[in-house]
Amino acid sequence: MPEPEPLSRTSSSRVPQFLIGKDSRGRWVVRDKRGLSGGLFVNRADAIKFAMFESGRCARAVIMVPGGLEFDMARPSGLTVLYRPAA
Repeated sequence: MPEPEPLSRTSSSRVPQFLIGKDSRGRWVVRDKRGLSGGLFVNRADAIKFAMFESGRCARAVIMVPGGLEFDMARPSGLTVLYRPAA
């Protein structure tokens, strides 16, 4: 069975950029900047693996967010970037 194509190849010729950060509950949040793709993950490795797959393995498209990253369904983009200094 063929492997599914990442969204970046099916929905746009431009490689999407993905933000990765932890939310207030300790989950890893991945979201593309346009709010079209993303997810919640229990570990950093799976979050990065998802972002790399969706970006067509473009490492420059994966951006680690210092502080925090929260899903915010009230915002059009679906996310809120917070600055929380690491403890």
